[in-house]
Amino acid sequence: MNTLLFLENRYVPEQCMYAFVVVILLSVLSLLATRRLAVYPGKVQNVMEVIIGGFDSLLTETMGHEGRKFFPLIATLGLFILTSNLLGLIPGFESPTANINTNAAMAIIVFLSTHVVGIMNHGFKYFKQFMGPVGWLTPLMLPIEVISHISRPLSLTFRLFGNIKGEDIVLLVVLFLVPYLVPIPVFILMIFTSLVQTLVFMLLAMMYIAGAMEEGH
Repeated sequence: MNTLLFLENRYVPEQCMYAFVVVILLSVLSLLATRRLAVYPGKVQNVMEVIIGGFDSLLTETMGHEGRKFFPLIATLGLFILTSNLLGLIPGFESPTANINTNAAMAIIVFLSTHVVGIMNHGFKYFKQFMGPVGWLTPLMLPIEVISHISRPLSLTFRLFGNIKGEDIVLLVVLFLVPYLVPIPVFILMIFTSLVQTLVFMLLAMMYIAGAMEEGH
């Protein structure tokens, strides 16, 4: 009863509650997939292996073998975003990624990780990229580079938010117009959009981190 009152009084933001649902769901799936690992995997293990294997191939192709150390970050983001996007397709649920705060939190993590990786690989010489190739260009290049880097988390945040929020609105409209028989092609299109937006977020995150690793100074 206390838990229900706690939720009803909105002490926990709605997007956080749905994010907790996603975390619990992924935790349960991970437990089911790994508790009895077998050479001939069962259904859950097989599905999880396909998804993780796909993420691993994408990361290796994008960042090379040196990028494998970032697999936990990229795979976690991918699983969370994909599950969150798909959660909104279930009537009565809302995608955590349809809230700008959730997306901003993930974008900030990618933003900070990018610059931490840059400093770890190049030292504080990493910041020379903001100054331009020659000293007299610094007054021009510095604001351009700063704006360019700040726009990255903004782009990650609003791209995902706009697409998933729009998807949820379309679903509500379809359910209102056709309450008893939602057209299957609409659901297929939404699943495809959810997958594409997950891949876009992952690819941009990998490109930003890879750029910080390979930046010449």
